[in-house]
Amino acid sequence: MSFFTDPLNYEFFRQGLIVATLVGALCGGMGVFIVLRRMSYIGHGLSHAAFGGAVVAYLMNISFFIGAGLWSFMAALLINAAARKRNIGADAAIGIVTTASFALGVALISKKRTFTRNFEAALFGNILGVSREDIFIIGGVTLAVGLAMFLCYKQLLFTTFDEEIAAVSGVPTRWVETGFALALAATIVASMNIVGVTLIAAAIVIPPTTARMLTQTFGKLLILSTVIGAATGFFGMFVSFAYDIASGAAIVLLGTGIFLIVYLGTSLWRHLQPVEQVPERRAATQAERVPESSLPAFAMSDDRAATTQGRAD
Repeated sequence: MSFFTDPLNYEFFRQGLIVATLVGALCGGMGVFIVLRRMSYIGHGLSHAAFGGAVVAYLMNISFFIGAGLWSFMAALLINAAARKRNIGADAAIGIVTTASFALGVALISKKRTFTRNFEAALFGNILGVSREDIFIIGGVTLAVGLAMFLCYKQLLFTTFDEEIAAVSGVPTRWVETGFALALAATIVASMNIVGVTLIAAAIVIPPTTARMLTQTFGKLLILSTVIGAATGFFGMFVSFAYDIASGAAIVLLGTGIFLIVYLGTSLWRHLQPVEQVPERRAATQAERVPESSLPAFAMSDDRAATTQGRAD
């Protein structure tokens, strides 16, 4: 029990534990929509864009959260506009906009070397340095994003799976996309000081990917991913304290370990189940099966076998 009780004697750990749990739940919930939209790279990209905004905010002497949040939101809108109106893929738009923002931040840091260390937390995370103000801000972001998901659940679900049909059906897809971009920017900014720019993508992608192996229902997927994210943040803090490693890295590594366990467990379970009870295996077996009537009585050469296989398909 000392593994759990000893760290709780320190106030900085208790504050970090609260924040890690909130951020884990936030990233887990938002990650579902990102993974299902096949936009896993955008979490990594927008975190780099937020870094550029944080540097600009520092130079302008305004709040880190305001500067990084607005910069990330504008970057998300710019990526969406570039991917829609030009012959540019979403992945290319993400790469251009976000790396340019990150490069701007690096350039400004190299110009003003006196505050280089102030951004180490943004790059690598500094969860044990959070203040009470940070807890209230991150808690507010988590509450707001969770409430938005609850109120706009159907619109988000419809837009995520088929945006064109959703628009025809009367869903205000542009407003939904704008709100989603705002929620994503808020999630990125809230997570920067916790897991760092370099690990945000993993914190967003791992929980929903793990949960997706356990359920095929969207509602259950959303709940399960949020729980996995929160649990990873919570227990990752104790792992960080016990083994004296960076908190953000501990959280991501623990999430990766959970992913591997679930992956191996579900793979073993599917292998042990009868073929008829596993849709994927049944479909694969039927695709590989060749009707006996299509097979000649004599031994076929490779070319004839391939021809027969193609005819059977």
